Amino acid sequence: MKRSILITGGAGFIGSNYINYIAKQDGRDRLINLDKLTYAAELSNVELVDSSETEYHFVQGDICNYELVEEIFTKHEIDTVIHFAAESHVDNSIENPRAFIDTNIVGTYVLLQVAYKYWMSEPNRLKSGLENARFVHISTDEVYGSLGEEGFFTENTAYAPNSPYSASKASADMLARSYFHTYGLPVVTTNCSNNYGPRQHDEKLIPTIIRKALTEEQIPIYGDGKNIRDWLFVEDHCRGIELALHKGTLGETYVIGGNNERENLYIANKICEILDTLRPRENAISYKDLITYVTDRPGHDFRYAIDASKIENDLGWKALENFESGIEKTVRWYLEKYTNR
Repeated sequence: MKRSILITGGAGFIGSNYINYIAKQDGRDRLINLDKLTYAAELSNVELVDSSETEYHFVQGDICNYELVEEIFTKHEIDTVIHFAAESHVDNSIENPRAFIDTNIVGTYVLLQVAYKYWMSEPNRLKSGLENARFVHISTDEVYGSLGEEGFFTENTAYAPNSPYSASKASADMLARSYFHTYGLPVVTTNCSNNYGPRQHDEKLIPTIIRKALTEEQIPIYGDGKNIRDWLFVEDHCRGIELALHKGTLGETYVIGGNNERENLYIANKICEILDTLRPRENAISYKDLITYVTDRPGHDFRYAIDASKIENDLGWKALENFESGIEKTVRWYLEKYTNR
């Protein structure tokens, strides 16, 4: 069935990878990309959409603009929302939490409310022709707080956000949940671990390590570098979102993780080793020599790890990339990007 899909934040990292991924699958869906084009977005990220095969429309605008979102739903007959748009950089949320409250909470409310008004005649009653409407809310494992040395996040883990960013995403998750339970809005939520891969903004950890190394600058690592994240290759995440859209149970949450726990210091060392092979320094010294430790971020969570058995067992998802295969692909992509600037 052809869908008319509103993708919010489709010029950002995960959103653009998702558009590129689904556009090359069959090209039948109508794709409407709503993005404010803030500093972290780049329209050139959407590079695989062929207008002769995929009906694609870009709209520059803010998800907090109720009238604009209503206009998009009406004009394009939206029956599916994949909601990526979010302020997502933890450091920025510490410096300016207001932007995170506006986009992540108010923006999510606007999308949910317009979807409810457009899709439903009353609570728990979808309008004729919209029985297959879906709202997929994309969130993060950071809403669950921090783990110790053992244990994993699951769909049943209690929320315990520790930064303004994660608190704003937790609030958005609760709004999505409430619209399902109160109105019967056909919502599915996904909470992912740390994504990496092509098209990520330069401020994030992995692009920062690569960029700093290539420019012969110090590579900053917070604290002692022992903080642990579960790393998920972005295209594996996109496949999980597609399964959640087409096969997910309404009202359910699916956590998506790569089963690739790595310390931040390991990440830096591994990237340096790859760069030592692909682009050796003129002085022949390893890029590892550039690694330096900086003052830790306030409230820095120690460890994230996900048990993705629910989406694996219920929807048949499995990560295709391990960290070592995915990071080499990622480094090669950024090498080309930074070399061609």
